[in-house]
Amino acid sequence: MFDFTGKVALVTGAAGSLGQAVVAAFARAGAHLICADLAGDRLQALYGNAPDHVTLAVDLTDEAAVQEGISRVAAQSGRIDILVNVAGGFRMGPALRDTPTETWDFMMDLNARSVFLATRAVLPHMLAQQFGRIVNVAARAAVQPKGRMAPYCASKAAVITFTGSLAAEHKQDDINVNCILPGTIDTPQNRSDMSDADFATWVPPAALADVILFLASDAARAVNGAAIPVYGRS
Repeated sequence: MFDFTGKVALVTGAAGSLGQAVVAAFARAGAHLICADLAGDRLQALYGNAPDHVTLAVDLTDEAAVQEGISRVAAQSGRIDILVNVAGGFRMGPALRDTPTETWDFMMDLNARSVFLATRAVLPHMLAQQFGRIVNVAARAAVQPKGRMAPYCASKAAVITFTGSLAAEHKQDDINVNCILPGTIDTPQNRSDMSDADFATWVPPAALADVILFLASDAARAVNGAAIPVYGRS
């Protein structure tokens, strides 16, 4: 459906369930992939021998490591056309009154700081070529928050606001910035954690990847600053 031949897509969180689906979808569409994740061994196992795939083992919350790593792979690949910020995570907590500061900082670093650092490192390359597509992964919980999840909900809400602000900054530069709001994603980890749930209502990673590809494609050239719900049937 989409053709990304000649495009370079950087996907963070590429070793996770959603990241793998996104990488696979872009690969089928002809893109050259830069696969970034903290889990270097898993990256190598997944993509080390794959043609048109470059791996980047990096702590996406480490400012210096992100800047150096993205500069290196951008030079290696020649350009970065698309950034998909998949890296993130969830931690259920106690009531806010009992939540340690460390949990708040961990969620903010993992879900918001990682997006900020990766985006800031990629933007100069997109500005130089006067083209770019950035897709961030927020969450349904950012707009429908629940109890005992305040740090997670707040960190994902930050991603939505970040997306809108960045889209406004670069709307004249042919750099479109959007985000998706998944419901519960059908991953092995979620099935294990919520074994009594109805998995059939959850969102398959491949379905989310389809929406991400659309937002990165020319078909979405007039979409900028959007936060798109992708809730499946939940």
